Amino acid sequence: MSKPARMAACLPLLLAAGCTLYRPQPLPTATDFAADPAHVQVDAASMSLPALAAHRFDPANGLDITDVAMLAVVNNPDLKIARAGAHVSQAQAFAARLLPDPQFNLTRDFPVIGGPGTSTAFNAALSYAVSSLLTYGSTRDAARAEAQQADLNLLWQEWQVVAQARILFVRLDAAARRMALLARTRAVLADRYQRTSAALDRGLLTLDVVTPNLSALQDVDKQIHDLERQVNQARHDLNQLLGIAPTTELALKDGMAPAALDAAAVRALLPALPRRRPDLLALQAGYAAQDARYRAAILGQFPSLNVGVQRTRDTSNTYTRGFGITMSLPIFNGNRGEVAIQQATRDKLRTEYQQRLNASNAEIERLLAEQQINQRQLAETSAALAGLRQASERMRAAFAARNIDALALATLELSVLAKEVERVDLEQAMREQQIGLQALLGGDPPGAPPA
Repeated sequence: MSKPARMAACLPLLLAAGCTLYRPQPLPTATDFAADPAHVQVDAASMSLPALAAHRFDPANGLDITDVAMLAVVNNPDLKIARAGAHVSQAQAFAARLLPDPQFNLTRDFPVIGGPGTSTAFNAALSYAVSSLLTYGSTRDAARAEAQQADLNLLWQEWQVVAQARILFVRLDAAARRMALLARTRAVLADRYQRTSAALDRGLLTLDVVTPNLSALQDVDKQIHDLERQVNQARHDLNQLLGIAPTTELALKDGMAPAALDAAAVRALLPALPRRRPDLLALQAGYAAQDARYRAAILGQFPSLNVGVQRTRDTSNTYTRGFGITMSLPIFNGNRGEVAIQQATRDKLRTEYQQRLNASNAEIERLLAEQQINQRQLAETSAALAGLRQASERMRAAFAARNIDALALATLELSVLAKEVERVDLEQAMREQQIGLQALLGGDPPGAPPA
């Protein structure tokens, strides 16, 4: 066997020595829900949001709104998939940093009818695509920016999951308060219906006076039933978001009341959004990657060049050495179509970034306007509630003195309970809006209590 043939035979063995070996990884056959939040390892130092990193996770005495957010970041199923996707982007960036491999070519010719002095012929050539080095830097930069974009998109998804967990917590907390008020309302209505029914039996009232009380009692029963279904849905949604077994009953601590926001301080943060919002930073990284691809397409206009060296032997046993150059002629194509595609794509990404920036500012302004409306309505509701409570205390005193009947007192108590439900609804709306601002600003809005 000739020397080039021996080298060709050994080359696959040398290349295989540096290859990755296959290892099977079978799919799971059972669910892996966490049955208890205490069994989930939560590292506060790994949290991206400062409010979470400064909080001590302790589910022993129940979960507060920050505990729920931290648990969501660590154990949310969608975030686990997103982290695996980020690993794919990092692997792609690693692949883009690798230089192209050279090519080795070996051919053998065997004489069919040999004469004196004939021998087998071979052609051994080693070549390299030199033109790939021209676009190597741009391709590497594009892959690096895409990996950064994947990490930032993952961070933005974490922010969204945190906001979803907080909103579900607030809804469950408000539902518990609303359920208690509805139970008190039902007790008053049941007592009122019982009294009017007794008066009807004694001939003191007519049926048209008793029927509205029965309708009101049935209506509050329907509200309680609807709220029970909503609570069940919210609890299952929260368990799914946290990666907790659906049968687990989470013990949630009471939430805090909303506080007024400093709208001017919030607006002062708007110019810094492109430097702190992960989605905007991800779009910036995506634009940088596309800009690198555009540069690579421009460099691709140069003729592709492939250079190699070769050693040959013909059938007359004559050895020769030489080199080969292969170069494309950019006459018809010249990569102009690829340049146009990459340039148009870059223009599209620039428009998308501008639109996202505009939408972010508009969304924040909308939430600030809604906060002002709800804050004014909450103040009016609280003032009205205070007046109703004072009137209720006087009515109770009058009822104790037998100056008014129980039906008049029940009517006022129902008004108090209805106003309390109205306040719970406004507080829930304000808290959800503040959570939305937290997700848009990347932290607690100025003037709001820490979550």
